[in-house]
Amino acid sequence: MKIIDEFRRSWQAVSQPSLLLSTGFAASCLALATVVRWGLAQLRPDVFFTPYFPAVFFAAAFGGIRIGVATALVGGALGVLINFDQSPVDGTRLLLLLMYLVVCALTIWGVEHYRALLAEQRRISKRLTEEEEYRKVLVDELQHRLKNKLSTIHAVLHQVLHNQPEVWARIDSRLRALSATDDLIAKVDGTGCDIRDLLVSELEPYGHVRFTLNGDRLFLPARLAVSLALMFHELATNASKYGAFSSPRGFLQVSWTVTDDRLTITWDETEGPTVENVAPAGFGTKLLNSALLPFDGKTEISYLKTGVHCVMQCRIPRSDAPA
Repeated sequence: MKIIDEFRRSWQAVSQPSLLLSTGFAASCLALATVVRWGLAQLRPDVFFTPYFPAVFFAAAFGGIRIGVATALVGGALGVLINFDQSPVDGTRLLLLLMYLVVCALTIWGVEHYRALLAEQRRISKRLTEEEEYRKVLVDELQHRLKNKLSTIHAVLHQVLHNQPEVWARIDSRLRALSATDDLIAKVDGTGCDIRDLLVSELEPYGHVRFTLNGDRLFLPARLAVSLALMFHELATNASKYGAFSSPRGFLQVSWTVTDDRLTITWDETEGPTVENVAPAGFGTKLLNSALLPFDGKTEISYLKTGVHCVMQCRIPRSDAPA
């Protein structure tokens, strides 16, 4: 079992066995190959070098290039010098010896090349693992600092706008929505989040029985997730003040579909108060109309008798570009 483990570690270029162990293993391979050659000689006396090919391969795989070369040379010498049928050494045997040495050289080169590739792959894998661990530490530290900065901004704005409760209420809700989305994205390593998780985190405070979500699992890149989170928060806030969530029987249905790389999200409110007077476009309306423009998108809002009907369309980016 020790020899098998040493062979595996050497074959995978993890470690190199000792010279004594490598030499003993090579000698055992040569001895076994000579015994096999003697057995073959009972059937075909002109088999001089064939049994030594496996010995060279295993010796090189176990002990490295030097042991492999030494095994090939000793095997060639045994094939020339040892006769089991007393036939003289002629030109044919020497030609076979040359062919044997060429094949052994190719075998040893192939083994060393394979071991070198494994060693390089292991080195790259180790470096990538270390870089990934370092990146995670940096990302965690950056997220911690950003959270502290957002808390500081929140506190400063609250102190400045404490005499303007309406303005503060709008800013406070958006800051909290942005913070909640950042926390959700951070949970999935800062790469984005699923649209269903995003909607649940925004709509869950209003009760699970007040809304339904229809659509397959869809992963959103981070930038698109942040934009949609702000839009969902704006729509949910309006629904709680004037729409479906302001009525005991109000209900919200959100559905989404993907065609090629285009995402279509439909926001339907029902059983809410009838929308009669629509106020002039404010910050929330401007946000809804412009948030998806960087993604070749648009937003269409209709104020129906049954409630607000909003259709959001955009392109899903393959990867996030710098903001």
